[in-house]
Amino acid sequence: MLTRNGWLLSGLGAALVVFGRALGIWELFVVGTTALALVIIAALSVGLSRLKVNVSRQIRPVRLHVGQPARVDMRVSNLARRSPVLRVRDPVGATRGADVSVGPLLAGESVAAAYRLPTDRRGAVTIGPMTIEVTDPFSLAKISARAAAVTNVTIFPAVLDLSPAPFTIGNDPHGGTHAPNALARSGDDFYALRQYTVGDDLRRVHWKSTARHDELMIRQHELPWQGRVTVLLDTRREGDDEQHFELGVSAAASVLAASARRHDLTRLVTTDGGDSDFATGHFHLEALLEFLATVRVTGRGGIKLAISKLHQHRSGGALVAVLITPTQSEIESVTRMRSSFGSIAVIAVGGSPPNSRQDVITRAIPGTTILNVTSPAGFTDAWNLAYGHRRSLAGTVR
Repeated sequence: MLTRNGWLLSGLGAALVVFGRALGIWELFVVGTTALALVIIAALSVGLSRLKVNVSRQIRPVRLHVGQPARVDMRVSNLARRSPVLRVRDPVGATRGADVSVGPLLAGESVAAAYRLPTDRRGAVTIGPMTIEVTDPFSLAKISARAAAVTNVTIFPAVLDLSPAPFTIGNDPHGGTHAPNALARSGDDFYALRQYTVGDDLRRVHWKSTARHDELMIRQHELPWQGRVTVLLDTRREGDDEQHFELGVSAAASVLAASARRHDLTRLVTTDGGDSDFATGHFHLEALLEFLATVRVTGRGGIKLAISKLHQHRSGGALVAVLITPTQSEIESVTRMRSSFGSIAVIAVGGSPPNSRQDVITRAIPGTTILNVTSPAGFTDAWNLAYGHRRSLAGTVR
């Protein structure tokens, strides 16, 4: 395969041959013939190259957040006789990525190289496909082969070091108290009966109740209790600065991660109608972070739609609403849901001018926390001040 230089030299050589022949200028004919011969020799030398190399790529770490360093290690090993000069290309997203030249390698010899991934923005980064090229010394011809497949790396939002949201209990049929209460004691002690779920031990089936209800019933020897945290993320607008929305996404991810560390049931709701429903565990948190890594402003839906959805599925627990440049009426519409939740926190991102110390609301509602933040450091300090010591806070934090 000819390169751009190869095609240009071929065209120039052909033109010189034609003009030299037509005009009877022997020198032009010789120069044109020499140029064509050079292109043919380059194409043959590259085409006859036999590559037997092994190329590997390793990304570390596999899971990362905004700002964390990430490194891609490449290794090229020659499996045959002396290799020609190689060029390894590994595109990264919309950038050129890595472009590494590898000198001739002896049989069995290896060489390693590395480069860093850009992690200043959340989102999905496509790495590859990695290609390996062989060119002639004049870059007139080349052959290329795919050396590694495409790899997608998801950069999660920045997770700040926060205290968990206030512990509140939802109407979980398998929980609901800080300590279990015995419901019955006869023979083998157990606290309650519940329906069978996939993964339950069949040795805990209560056959009398199963026959009575015509479905498998499980003896529950320990009544689990879990807090519930619902995070509402505003995806309607970016605010005056794109950083407002990014701070909001980071705040939502941080609250979810802090609650997940306490093994709470967590739920993510967006103003455009998205709803993850309640779940817990590592895989649920990772799915939420992966969604937040690629979430964008949609402009659809609104606060009323989200509040209506929350009212339809009353689940109690704590509500954390992350609003981008909200109005006072929008904040008040969220705080009016106090009767449906054990506690409410409104994180107003960029809700007032940076130099303003005016409170978002003029009165503190019991069980409600209002935070007006404009920076990650300010949000971290305000949140931990409000919930690190179980205290309520209403005001503006710069």
